[in-house]
Amino acid sequence: MIKIGVLVSGSGTNLQSIIDASFRGEVDGEVAIVISNNASAFALTRAEDKGIPTRVVSHKGFPDRRRFDMELVKVLNGFNVDLVALAGFMRVLTPEFLEHFPGRVMNIHPALLPSFPGLGVRQKAIDHGVRFSGCTVHFVDQGVDTGPIIIQATVPVYPDDREEQLQERILRLEHKIYPKAIQLFAQGRLKIEGRKVFIDGLKKDEDQCMINPPLHI
Repeated sequence: MIKIGVLVSGSGTNLQSIIDASFRGEVDGEVAIVISNNASAFALTRAEDKGIPTRVVSHKGFPDRRRFDMELVKVLNGFNVDLVALAGFMRVLTPEFLEHFPGRVMNIHPALLPSFPGLGVRQKAIDHGVRFSGCTVHFVDQGVDTGPIIIQATVPVYPDDREEQLQERILRLEHKIYPKAIQLFAQGRLKIEGRKVFIDGLKKDEDQCMINPPLHI
């Protein structure tokens, strides 16, 4: 059983999916600590409702990013976490933070990386006219949404989509693939080689595909 530390800033729906999967036995691990830089984040309430320890570490109380990150490291190490999961954490981590958890920090992003990194990506996908978008779980490196990709899920994008519609479509899949990525880590099945993440025991489906618009229209 691994111990997971989750960093949050907002409502925490992905945190909830991780907690729920852990309680259902779908993740061989437990959320040991939830840390937020925002004292009013509803994610803290979600954790407290399940009896999970929480901490507020406000970045506003530190003179620079490095010292803020070192306080995060101190709290995470106090709970002996094996994996750090970012779940809507609206801060870019410093190299000093990542050095303490090499290959042990994950993030989820609401786009098919490497396309559309950063913020506002759902509307960008709609504006760009792509036929597919989705979500990506990746290991965190020193770039912004540039780390090795673990798992991705796709959804169709339609020209008349509103951002809220696409967000809801993507979010349903985020809640499925983030716990799965964490379980693969817990099982020791992930191996990073350069930019690639290899999954031990992966079964290939050569016929798996999606087409949008469908061929039968």
